[in-house]
Amino acid sequence: MLFPKTLDYYQIQLTVMLESERYGEAMELLRFLLQCQGQEERHYQEWQSLLEWLESAFPYAAHDGDAEAEAQGGEQDLKEEDMARILAKSKLEEDSEYQGKLLQRVMNEPLSESTILALEQLSYLEGGHIDESLTGWLQQAAVHPLLQFRTLQTLRRRGAQGIIGLARGAETAYVEIETVPLTNEEFPPQVSQVLERVAEQAEVHEPALYYFAQELWGQFIMSIYGSDEYRKLLDGEDARLDIWAGALHQMVSESLNGNRQEEETRTMYGITGSMRFQFEGAYRSLKGFVKSSLLDK
Repeated sequence: MLFPKTLDYYQIQLTVMLESERYGEAMELLRFLLQCQGQEERHYQEWQSLLEWLESAFPYAAHDGDAEAEAQGGEQDLKEEDMARILAKSKLEEDSEYQGKLLQRVMNEPLSESTILALEQLSYLEGGHIDESLTGWLQQAAVHPLLQFRTLQTLRRRGAQGIIGLARGAETAYVEIETVPLTNEEFPPQVSQVLERVAEQAEVHEPALYYFAQELWGQFIMSIYGSDEYRKLLDGEDARLDIWAGALHQMVSESLNGNRQEEETRTMYGITGSMRFQFEGAYRSLKGFVKSSLLDK
């Protein structure tokens, strides 16, 4: 049986997976939820319907672990990209205002599946006006950090170049468009090293925790990309990575279990008394991100 807080957390993660088109992971989570006992019948019906639709619409994504299916999936991705390019251009031919409508959707709506889809379609349309509109908007408007990052990825896919300044509270983060990561593997190694530390501890103390830590960390890193906080993380000091790993472990453990055992967590990661202030700062950053993401939904 899932506790209410845990169920809410699963639902949020499912939404994030669908928005970021991680359909294979979404199917795995749905299968897990269907095995959980003690939930309302309407939840099971919704999960089963969504799972059946995903399996029908994205059959290759249901077998991400199989080498042969991965190869087929790569071919399918290529075909989908070509189809998306053709579709975007055909819609532009049918509606001369299509490009403007996509830009308006991105700039005037909160981060959602709709805005992500609009950004994807903008990736396939030609014209420097799109680059100018998106870069101007990013530099002048108050944009949620996750939507900022998704837009930067679109600009990079379009071949845009140069440095852009992004407002992050009182700070301005300067980002080089051509170096914006398009995949997890393109981030600096320090990002994955934090997760490796969490994986080591979660395997011993709470195996299910790593799955959610991975999801939260990926979203959080995108939200702080290019900021002073991000640059400090990349300093690569072992103690700093331990602090972030401990704070991430603490944040996810609280979300899943509803209780706070900070001293135990700090002991796991070797976070001494002199490091506690930094640990609490990292924890507040993660908690603030989670809170802002929930408010935006």
